[in-house]
This record gives sequence, C-alpha cells and structure tokens, in this order.
Amino acid sequence: MDGILNINKPPGRTSFSVVAMVRKLCRERRVGHAGTLDAMAGGVLPVCVGKGTRVIEFLMDARKLYRAVIRLGVATDTYDATGKVIQEGNAAGISREQVELALETFCGSIVQTPPMYSALKYRGQRLYRLARAGMEIKRESRPTTVYRIELKDFVTTVVTLEVECSRGTYIRSLAHDLGQMLGCGAHLEHLLRLKYGPFDIDDAVSLKQFEEGFNNGSWQKLVYPIDTVLGQWTSVVVGEEQERMIKHGGSVVIEDIQIEDGVGSRCRAYNRDGYFIAILYFDPEKRQWQPEKVFA
Repeated sequence: MDGILNINKPPGRTSFSVVAMVRKLCRERRVGHAGTLDAMAGGVLPVCVGKGTRVIEFLMDARKLYRAVIRLGVATDTYDATGKVIQEGNAAGISREQVELALETFCGSIVQTPPMYSALKYRGQRLYRLARAGMEIKRESRPTTVYRIELKDFVTTVVTLEVECSRGTYIRSLAHDLGQMLGCGAHLEHLLRLKYGPFDIDDAVSLKQFEEGFNNGSWQKLVYPIDTVLGQWTSVVVGEEQERMIKHGGSVVIEDIQIEDGVGSRCRAYNRDGYFIAILYFDPEKRQWQPEKVFA
C-alpha cells in the first residue's frame, strides 16, 4: 500500500492516534502525516503510507486553508479553548470595522511567536511539556506568510475567519494576537482545516469510512497516488535506457524541459507506460538531471 490518504480528522483525536490507526489497519510500518493538527482541531490530515512517506517533505510546504472561530473577551494560556483563562476583557463594544482593520495587520509576510503549548523543542524537550510543568521559555519569533485572511462572520463576541497560510503559521497565535490588538483578549474556540495542498475537505474520508473501506476491500479507491502532491513540477516521459539509468542512480540528459531557476529545479519522471518512477533534480554543473528519489 503506497500512497496518500486524505483523512478528515475529527476534533478530540490527536494526529498521532490517526497515524497509529492507519498503521494498525494497513499493517504497514511506514506511515506518517503531514502538518500536525492539534487535538481540538479537525479537518484535512494527509496520511502518507508506504513509499508515500518519501514525499512528506514536499507536502509540508503546501498552502493550507483554515476556518477559525475565535472568541473575543477571554484569553487562555494555550491560546485555545482547552487552556486556563489568563485574561478577561470587555469585548461587547468591539465593532466589525475594528476587527477588519485589525485583521489587515495579519495579512502578508508576518512574524509570529510560537505558543508555549506547541510541539517545538527546547533543549530536547517539547515546549508543551515544559509549559505543563509551569515553565515559561523565551521563544524566538518566526516569519510566516498569510496569503489571505477573510472575515466570514461576526456575531457579538464571536469572529469566524478563513485563513490561507504557509507552513509554520499558528492559528492559535493569530487568535491570541488579535485579542491583544483589540485590547480584550481572545482565544481559538474551534479550528477546521479545509484544504492542504491538493487535498480538500469535501473529498476527505472519515476514520469510519476508511475502516469500512479496508474491511470490505475497497480501500484502494481512497488512496491517492504518490505524485498527487508533486503537481507543481514539470513532468517528463523518459525512454527505456533513461529509465534504466535512473533506477540505478545515474544522471540523464533531458532536452525538452525548460530550466526555471537552475539550482533546485525538480521534475517528475514517468516511463512510457505512464508509471511514476522518480523525482529528478537538475545538476547545473553537469547540465544533467539526477534522481533524488526513485519509486520504481
């Protein structure tokens, strides 16, 4: 079983527990997910199985789309609804216009401070473990990108947003920072990931659907091909001799492909039967394409 599953993770389950369930059903040791969702969050969780785990690194850079429900007037230590209340403020007088104006500052290239309750490590220890022990560690701010942030609804003290962002964006931090900017405090009440790269929540399967599909033998219909997440690169078809060289780690010359930026350029290689066989990267010194990952 090699490929990628588009799982609709339910709120209340950890991303790791979803991976564990898939691993148990498939009896496949190589199972991993891209882009951890907090336990309280739900939505699209790509789970890579078998050789599919070899493309997780390329999936990590894909854009993500979230629907976030933020409660104004209460800030928590975890920045979400699972935490302890650390601040309360009066949000009754805050207008839609004030919220929209504040949101403009979170769009584009921004800098965020990761929350203490996160999986980042400090001297080998997860920050959330240190936070639970009552420790507060100074965290360095990190750059991230919010491509789009849209106010979908605003009712009294509840703000509903859609946020399209890059990797490394903490929606919990965005909620907390919005509350600080408005002067009333805020926390993330609910989070749903709508899209992750090529995967959409409308096509995602529940854990129950996956389990049923595995039990009745229809699970193959739920597995996306490995190259689904590599659509941003040019595809090339290679001949039999080139295929043989690629499979043995040899570099090849491909004339009919445009090099966009030289160093770092990649492409998808297929054989004449249409099978995806490798990821190739361009070696500017040799002027040849070198296999980076072979899937044959």
